[in-house]
Amino acid sequence: MVEEHLAELMRLTDTAGGQVVGTVIQRINAPTPRYYLGRGKVERIRELVGETGADLVIFDEDLKPDQAKNLEDALDVRVMDRSELILDIFASRARTREAKMQVELAQLEYLRPRLKRMWNHLSRIRGGIGLRGPGETQLETDRRLIGRRISDLKKKLGAVAESRAVQRRSRDGAFRAALVGYTNAGKSSLLRAMSGSDLFVEDRLFATLDSATRAVELGSGHEVLITDTVGFIRKLPHHLIASFRSTLEEAREADLLLHVVDASHAEWREQKEIVDGVLEELELEEVPQVLVFNKLDRLTHGEERSLRERIRALESKPAVFVSAFELDSLDELSDTLKARVRSRMTAVHVSLPVADGETLAALYREGEVLSLEESGTEMSVTARVPDALLGRLSQVEGLRLLEPS
Repeated sequence: MVEEHLAELMRLTDTAGGQVVGTVIQRINAPTPRYYLGRGKVERIRELVGETGADLVIFDEDLKPDQAKNLEDALDVRVMDRSELILDIFASRARTREAKMQVELAQLEYLRPRLKRMWNHLSRIRGGIGLRGPGETQLETDRRLIGRRISDLKKKLGAVAESRAVQRRSRDGAFRAALVGYTNAGKSSLLRAMSGSDLFVEDRLFATLDSATRAVELGSGHEVLITDTVGFIRKLPHHLIASFRSTLEEAREADLLLHVVDASHAEWREQKEIVDGVLEELELEEVPQVLVFNKLDRLTHGEERSLRERIRALESKPAVFVSAFELDSLDELSDTLKARVRSRMTAVHVSLPVADGETLAALYREGEVLSLEESGTEMSVTARVPDALLGRLSQVEGLRLLEPS
């Protein structure tokens, strides 16, 4: 377990552009107030810094501001904790204006209680001709400026959230699914494979920060809108969860969550539990969910069979097994989505004039026509239709809607 966590931290460091030159592990019952680690281990890290020429030490835990400052004084190099590293990665990966604002907000929320360590230029403003100031320390000035910027960012992100809500309302009536999961589980690869769109995909942590929605054709006239969301990770900084809450509203208003799990990862069970925990924190645990075990191409036939048996025995949620790089395997996921779309549609018989090609076209375009019979000047159509189309049909004079027997 510890080794897996350390391997993940090394991947995070690589994603941030760093090169790992050494690692140190200490198992402790409780963090020490001064250094988090014991004094002996701090001295070992200091020796390793000298031997390797390292200019940065990264901790897999979150450090209190005083602990980080004490460690920097003891090691004579910059110290970064896990949250700061993840925030730095998010900052480098943000592409859209919204994502950049969300990351900046999270960084400022993280920075505010740590200003005393981050700035070395603090000094009381001296009095005198031309130098009389408001009597604030530079620390107080910085805190005030950061507070203003945080308030400004929250207002701007609030406006973006309202705009997103308008966009979602414009898609009312469409079946919406959201991809959620641990970072690098293959969500973007799945969406690209299913939609045929040219989405950015990279085998690195947090390759995708900006949500993307694509229409996916399921066959038989059915379509679903699938949204890719930012990946979760162990000990995801709370500031980031709060900042990206508006982006994750796409998941909140989805009809179905597709929880993508990297079936090839040795710790997939822990990763799944972490995602479940974040979904609960975001109050999304009540949204219907299907588990999507991805990357089957990396498993042997025996491993895949064992995985399927284990999931059938232990999981209450429905599950499908796919590989984003084996298109035939996506049929199971498409069929599952199609069944969910159909479950929201109403089966009806519609009688209409043969000449009413417009209504017939709407039935084919927005619903699923099951049968069509012509008798003289009338057509009898059996179809599954979404609520929006059912509402329009019920208001058309001269049409009779009958529940199928």
